[in-house]
Amino acid sequence: MPYTKSYTLPEATKKMEHYCAYQERCHYEVVEKLKGMRMIPEAIDQIVGHLIQENYLNEERFAKSFAHGKFNIKKWGRKRIVLELKQRQISTFNIKSALAEITEEDYHNTLDGLAKKRLEQIKESNPLKRKKKLADYLLYRGWESHLVYEKLQELI
Repeated sequence: MPYTKSYTLPEATKKMEHYCAYQERCHYEVVEKLKGMRMIPEAIDQIVGHLIQENYLNEERFAKSFAHGKFNIKKWGRKRIVLELKQRQISTFNIKSALAEITEEDYHNTLDGLAKKRLEQIKESNPLKRKKKLADYLLYRGWESHLVYEKLQELI
């Protein structure tokens, strides 16, 4: 069994403060990290409580930052963002408030730009195969199927 460093409560707390200050984190990520550091459940609860109290950890702030980043940088659609937030055990309330930050206009403009850019990259001559490739790409990125099919009708 490989040797892993054991941490005292103050050391682990300090380490988690740095972990949360570096990048927004959700409770799930912090708890998993602490379990990986072999902290006992009581210590985990105490550290998470401290991080929330000191505002290092804020689930709503995390959800908004996550949704904003994935939408603007990775061009993900709402379905993929919701799925990823659910995997991180974010509450439905926080997911809804995070998605509310994305305006309908931005959402449709992003889908339009992404679809046009991807269509240029598809080197397929058969229109049906082109359509399928574009649809698969957009659906994988979490865009709603009705929006994807409307966009396909418009572009191809």
